[in-house]
Amino acid sequence: MARAQQAQAAGRRAGLAAVVKAYISLTKPRIIELLLITTVPTMFLADRGLPDLWLVLVVLVGGSLAAGAANALNCYIDRDIDQVMKRTSRRPLATHTVSPRAALIFGLTLAAVSTVLMGAFTNLLATLLTAGAIAYYDLVYTLWLKRTTPQNTVWGGACGAAPVLIGWAAVTGGLSWPAWVLFAVVFLWQPPHFYALAIKFKDDYARAGIPMLPVVASMRRVGLETVVYSWLTVAASVALWPLGMTPIYGVVAIVTGALLLVEAHRLDGRARRGEPLKPMRLFHWSVTYLTLLFVAVAVDALIH
Repeated sequence: MARAQQAQAAGRRAGLAAVVKAYISLTKPRIIELLLITTVPTMFLADRGLPDLWLVLVVLVGGSLAAGAANALNCYIDRDIDQVMKRTSRRPLATHTVSPRAALIFGLTLAAVSTVLMGAFTNLLATLLTAGAIAYYDLVYTLWLKRTTPQNTVWGGACGAAPVLIGWAAVTGGLSWPAWVLFAVVFLWQPPHFYALAIKFKDDYARAGIPMLPVVASMRRVGLETVVYSWLTVAASVALWPLGMTPIYGVVAIVTGALLLVEAHRLDGRARRGEPLKPMRLFHWSVTYLTLLFVAVAVDALIH
């Protein structure tokens, strides 16, 4: 009897752990990490030093909840195509670990909590930007752009770059040129980053009827756009240098930008020669590039 009770208790704990894991999975933690990498250094730059740690904590928590809300609602909206795509077929809604109603309630709850938190402890502009980013990602990108146009990756980049503006607004209560330049860096960075991923999962997107650029255009077209947006990204990053940044940031922007361009041109060259594209090389380096660039932003702000 005792062993049976222990087994039942262990089973309940395992079941609870699986449910918690499923809900965490709905928030897509890896994407949240990338968003926070850009937010905190931006706050350092906005303050020209070390901002109030309580404010940083609030923005980190509020931003994480907001991103988690947007991602959970994205999973709810995309539950039909997630079952079709191999890459997403193990998500909680696709495997029926979480019901659609529960996912919707979870996402809306996170959205409400994040908005209230930002409203209570930051300012009106940062709060409106937070709510707007959630709405844009789910209503404009997920429901409309993603399913209707190959430019979805480009225009969907606005919500991915929004945390930069939110962090700046939380510190200053407004938005100035450096904030918009950093927004441009992240906005322009997203096409080459996500084109690489879309190339790898091209068949998945085609199966689901999602018109990602690699699905509807030639690889030469994808390679060309990758190069163009990579150059624009690097140009935007260098444009921040004269806006009060030190040579430390400038050197990092140039060196990391040059390496990003090398990978982008390599992919474009393979596309033109009809060779295997190896897109994940660019994908992984683009993450490293953005991380190093924003670390340089933080360091520059601290030593300025």
